[in-house]
Amino acid sequence: MVSAHGAAGAPTVPPLEQDVASVGEIEGLRPRRRPRDGGDVPGADVDLVDALDPQAWRAAAAWLQEKAAAATRQGRLQALAGFLRWLGAAEPGLDPLAVTGAHVDAYCDAVLTGAAPGGVRALGKPPSDATVARKRTTLLAFYAYAWRWGLVRQNRGHGHHPARPVARPDALTREERRMLRRGVARLAADGRPAEAAAVALVEGTGAPAAALAALTIENIKTVPDGHGGEQTLIAFHDGRGDLVAFPVPPAARPLLHALRYGRPAGEPLIRRDDGRPVDLEWLGSALTRAALAGGFPEERARALDPHLMRAGVVAELLHGCCCRTGGVHGG
Repeated sequence: MVSAHGAAGAPTVPPLEQDVASVGEIEGLRPRRRPRDGGDVPGADVDLVDALDPQAWRAAAAWLQEKAAAATRQGRLQALAGFLRWLGAAEPGLDPLAVTGAHVDAYCDAVLTGAAPGGVRALGKPPSDATVARKRTTLLAFYAYAWRWGLVRQNRGHGHHPARPVARPDALTREERRMLRRGVARLAADGRPAEAAAVALVEGTGAPAAALAALTIENIKTVPDGHGGEQTLIAFHDGRGDLVAFPVPPAARPLLHALRYGRPAGEPLIRRDDGRPVDLEWLGSALTRAALAGGFPEERARALDPHLMRAGVVAELLHGCCCRTGGVHGG
């Protein structure tokens, strides 16, 4: 991938296919100001995006232009405007380019519960899990686009001080993934099977920290693969109660098998050394440790973030790489 940064390390700006002064000038996004005035999208959504600072606006406008289909552009604008509206109420003053995956998750939960401003549930029509999953996928696509151009910013103030630098989810190359898997093997060999298994599952499935903390023997299933063989899945309920199943990646299979040995039913498989439940901070430390063990430079290893690793794999998980029952998981 060609870097989006110039020689001095400053981010460049994404190109606009058509030079516009407002996202409302993009084909398919003409603002609707009055009933039956011929507009394509609510004028308030256009105004909300146009009010972004120049760099964030440029990222949004270029991302909206990226897809030619009017329906796709309209869906993108609707998802982005809804998120910005919620963000303005939930985190006043927070830079939209400094949010984390946790903000996207919180917004989607708010949509499901009707707590998001202007949510359809307030009108008596509950959104489906699939609808919310599409919103999440669309928002993650926008932030992945911004990350590719080096436009993501670290949070400053408002109680957000990340413990590690923010990494772009698309920045893990194939070689880095190979190194991370090598680090997983070394953690296991060094007597850290829980950390090794957790990192292998995050890298291979994008499973959230809460799901890893709740993983038990009962969550591991063996099912026919449709070709006369079998495959191993981990199944768990996500934050909305949907049952989600991911194929266990090869690197994690022997690690889970070892953790299962002699473990009573109902007891979590992945725990801290002192028996306490694992959490996002523990997972981030395990990820850094595996990266260092696999040969990452220290600065690069400490820049890895579990939320962004999930963002890096969520698109492929949502498009057929996982099995679902009772709804779509959009982690």
